[in-house]
Amino acid sequence: MTQPTDPASLLYAPDKLSPEEARALTARLLERCDDGELYLQFAASEAFSFDDGRLKLADYSRESGFGLRGVSGEMTGFAHANDISATAIARAGETLKLLDPANAPIAAPPRRTNRHLYTDQSPLDLVPFAEKVALLEKIDAVARAKDPRVAQVSASLQASWSVVEIVRPDGFTARDIRPLVRLNVGIVAESNGRRENGSYGFGGRHLYDQLFDEGHWMTAVDEAVRQALVNLDSMPAPAGERTVLLGPGWPGVLLHEAVGHGLEGDFNRKGTSSFSGRIGERVAAPGVTVVDDGSIQNRRGSLAIDDEGTPTGETVLIEDGILKGYMQDRLNARLMGVEPTGNGRRQSYEHAPMPRMTNTFMRAGSDDPAELLSRVRDGIYATSFGGGQVDITSGKFVFACTEAYKVENGKIVAPIKGATLIGDGPSVLTRVIGIGNDLELDRGVGVCGKGGQSVPAGVGQPTLLIDGITIGGTA
Repeated sequence: MTQPTDPASLLYAPDKLSPEEARALTARLLERCDDGELYLQFAASEAFSFDDGRLKLADYSRESGFGLRGVSGEMTGFAHANDISATAIARAGETLKLLDPANAPIAAPPRRTNRHLYTDQSPLDLVPFAEKVALLEKIDAVARAKDPRVAQVSASLQASWSVVEIVRPDGFTARDIRPLVRLNVGIVAESNGRRENGSYGFGGRHLYDQLFDEGHWMTAVDEAVRQALVNLDSMPAPAGERTVLLGPGWPGVLLHEAVGHGLEGDFNRKGTSSFSGRIGERVAAPGVTVVDDGSIQNRRGSLAIDDEGTPTGETVLIEDGILKGYMQDRLNARLMGVEPTGNGRRQSYEHAPMPRMTNTFMRAGSDDPAELLSRVRDGIYATSFGGGQVDITSGKFVFACTEAYKVENGKIVAPIKGATLIGDGPSVLTRVIGIGNDLELDRGVGVCGKGGQSVPAGVGQPTLLIDGITIGGTA
């Protein structure tokens, strides 16, 4: 795909829909509603996968469509189609006739912004196909040469470029152009019949140049190989309640799942979150400050505007242990009598927006990470996580560690395998006894799932010392 001079040409066509028709249709079809929008989207994406020494996947796709949403009170009507035309939009508007007439005038539009958090250029266009494949071949060769125990290498490259436009019945329109790239390296190491895994990935809302920089992709190879070899030497994880030291950066995924979802507006409006109705209460240890910020330059979870047109920004959720607020889309904010926070997100035009995290992290404290390690008498040090599960109502979670170490008397003793962390988010936050001065955001690989929708998201935290989490182990 060659990027057009005017991205609007990907959404509008003279014989199908014009910007003027879009505004007129939206105003007419949503006249019975108190909020809503027409969401237009064009998206192009590609994916390459290199495994077992050969290219296994080279995929390119492009799609476009619209989602029409009307909101009346708590009721939402939504219809979508992959045909951006006045005829299709008018047909979709028939769905909104099922809504009760609004009892209030149309909600005020979002404030406008001309902020740019990422480039408008498409990463798909700027690097030839052959160079993308050649990079994956090089990663495979370099990784295999690192150590004779490397038995299998997988590498993948993904990119997307999306143009979205939001049209409201009050005449408000907003457009955003969103790039996204990601590189992943996976390693299987084998020794004496034992096989273990290691992985590393990075990316963000920028072009391919960072991924193709040798210093960056070599780091990915080195770290994936290192983790696999570390796990080859791992011993069975201990079980029972232990002091846990969490490393900086990606371990913030535990915070994202165990606490973040519980701070989204819809769960709290409905009273199904363990944080419902607790604004102003202490929910975490002193020093714990958690924020969601979708306005960080080039980050994977960042957006100039959310999928309702609201500019993103920094939302303080917990400050010094006190619950300050929730992440809000327009619907839940209106029903709760607060302002939207720029967290209305959707997977694509086929989905209605809901409150979702962007980049959610805990701010740094003042503790020296080495000093925090010295305080662990009998515990584990977890630096990387894989999959996990959480119950929003209770906050109970289970997370699997992909790299962790046994710690005794302030010293790392040995890597461990099979460790899972079991607990609940609200109580874990109250058990924080040390917050490092080394805040890191993750490397740009997070994907968040909720309500059947997946969106890119960021996490982060400093080194964190927690006085007791149940460890599910194998020893």
